Amino acid sequence: MRLIERDFYLNKLKDVMGTPDIKVITGVRRSGKSKLMESFMAYVRDNDADANIIHINFNLNAYENLMEYHALNDYIENAYIPEKNNYIFIDEVQMCNGFERAINSLHASEKYDIYITGSNAFLLSSDLATLFTGRTFEVEVFPFSFGEFMRYFELTDRYSAFDRYIREGGMSGSYLYKTPESKYNYISDVFNTLIVRDIQRKYRVRNMPLMERLCDFLIDNISNLISTRSVAAGFTSEHTKTNDRTISAYIKYLCNAFAFYKVRRYDIQGKRYLASNDKYYLSDHSFKYAKLGTKNADYGRMIENIVAIELLRRGYELYAGVLYKKEIDFVAIKRSEKLYIQVSGSIDDPDTFKREVDPLLRIRDAYPKLILTRTRQDMYQYEGVQIIDVADWLA
Repeated sequence: MRLIERDFYLNKLKDVMGTPDIKVITGVRRSGKSKLMESFMAYVRDNDADANIIHINFNLNAYENLMEYHALNDYIENAYIPEKNNYIFIDEVQMCNGFERAINSLHASEKYDIYITGSNAFLLSSDLATLFTGRTFEVEVFPFSFGEFMRYFELTDRYSAFDRYIREGGMSGSYLYKTPESKYNYISDVFNTLIVRDIQRKYRVRNMPLMERLCDFLIDNISNLISTRSVAAGFTSEHTKTNDRTISAYIKYLCNAFAFYKVRRYDIQGKRYLASNDKYYLSDHSFKYAKLGTKNADYGRMIENIVAIELLRRGYELYAGVLYKKEIDFVAIKRSEKLYIQVSGSIDDPDTFKREVDPLLRIRDAYPKLILTRTRQDMYQYEGVQIIDVADWLA
């Protein structure tokens, strides 16, 4: 498989190299966590002449004897070299029973620079402070961005490249396969493994048919407002007995494993979060094609999903905006920065353009307002609203 440097993530690791934090690399399955760790290890070798690298990959049978925290701790302590800079790299750390005890002990010794990857269902952002007594620094790895997709395939025409990215997505393991069917089979297997191996094992889900049906429902309704109560009522009316508490718990499990990302609603005028109805986006839009097929594909929604993940990748907090009962696709916030964004497959139709631009024109503050769509031309403005081709913005 061809490899590219994922500088965006690599630079984050370089910035915290040598700090006392426990560095935790997370992300949806097959998003490239292990390859990122390998790339960073190579950087350490090339730039630290005194490096002693202790690498354990629990995917390999060679480390099967270390799947208990005492054995893991002893192995690392025996590999320690006092006069060196000692780095610990552990892949799929959750496969070691009691791993957190070993990591906490090694961290407390203040002798090691520690980096770990693991299955998301077992290394949740919300659990890191509980698992590890030391400070953690999390690097969340997403599937390939559009820019990485272009670099991987050495593409130069953004507009035709984006047509291809919409269909193929960012799961780079699928790029090795030659036909669309084999690509989507691979992507479907990744998603199914995430559900069965991670979520079912972590949360002991008993009603897997309900979980699978809920997955299909969420995939088919990306970008729509969703009420857990309405979903539960709809399933019950179709002879799948459940309740809103179960649906809410199952959705939480899916988000914990980074299969989906929840986007809450935000009242722009009242500057408050709204409790009812949320939106959900897939960690990679190709999962929809792999699970539900490519017929009747709604490219507007797929583009919205791509934009949502890109905003999260760039470090924004993301909300769905509401202003005077008008919906604004995204309110993206990062420290003092704020963006208002509408996403559309096309704004060639005057009615569509009016529908997309009107909510933005109603906003009275001076933060940037964008419409991301397919224009295939340079950015232009309409009464202060920037209209940008989505491929240009992504690249």
